[in-house]
Amino acid sequence: MDHIKKQDGYFSEKLIILPDNIISECAMHPLIRPLYISDIGFFPRLISHYHERPTGSEAHIVIYCITGEGWVRLNGQKKQIMHKGSIMVIPAHMPHEYASSKTNPWTIYWFHMKGENASTFFEGIDQYATPTHITVEKSTTFIELFNECYDLLEKGYSLNRIIYVSQLACHLAALIRFSQQQPHIKLNHKKKHDIEHSLQFMTEHLETNISLQELADRADLSVPHFSLLFRKTTGYSPIDYYLRLKIQLACQHLDLTEQSVKEISIRLGFNDPYYFSRTFKKIMGKSPTDYRNTRKG
Repeated sequence: MDHIKKQDGYFSEKLIILPDNIISECAMHPLIRPLYISDIGFFPRLISHYHERPTGSEAHIVIYCITGEGWVRLNGQKKQIMHKGSIMVIPAHMPHEYASSKTNPWTIYWFHMKGENASTFFEGIDQYATPTHITVEKSTTFIELFNECYDLLEKGYSLNRIIYVSQLACHLAALIRFSQQQPHIKLNHKKKHDIEHSLQFMTEHLETNISLQELADRADLSVPHFSLLFRKTTGYSPIDYYLRLKIQLACQHLDLTEQSVKEISIRLGFNDPYYFSRTFKKIMGKSPTDYRNTRKG
């Protein structure tokens, strides 16, 4: 049985819970079945907010804190503190409780998500899950998606609206998954580094050459530690990924300019055009010339 405590009628609070009969009618639609939102809400500076579900929820519960503080406890484990900018997913059927800080109450956006693909989107989340920080840019996207979902549902539960919200839910889940798989490494008490910084540096230096040691130094990590973190995040070694970015840019030059293959290879820091062509074919499956001659668009 759910137990919830919060003050009544808080100004600007938003809350929509889709009726069970509506969900039952729509949940089997092929465009809704993979992932859909059953509950959605926004609670601003909610004092005395406490919720307990001893047997968990049928849905995955997403909580995003934009101001203040609160905590989440999963399966009786240690409390996980949530601060501004942190997001957490409570797995379906996981016993849990959460509450707002009494001295610095949180403001939260939240969703309940269900569907065939819900567990796949949030795979790897277990009883030891911890809050994840999302960037300012991702935060803006998250809030925009929330508002669009809420505005659509507020105007009625037609099938077309629920289909649209279901697709927005996929975007939201993908954003959360992406943020959770971007590990943050503490460099010292004041600074943090994540792989996005390295990727940005790579994209800004595609017409030169950077070494693995330089990338690791910028992250203030050893080469083995940096390489392990990078591969865990992207699935590729740092230099392999860097070469793929170069080839990706080479494709744009081949598509949009009249530059020769040799000119493009030199422009992108390949001193040996033959090495460039071999690398291009290994990544793209065809030579630069064959790629250029392939009809596109």
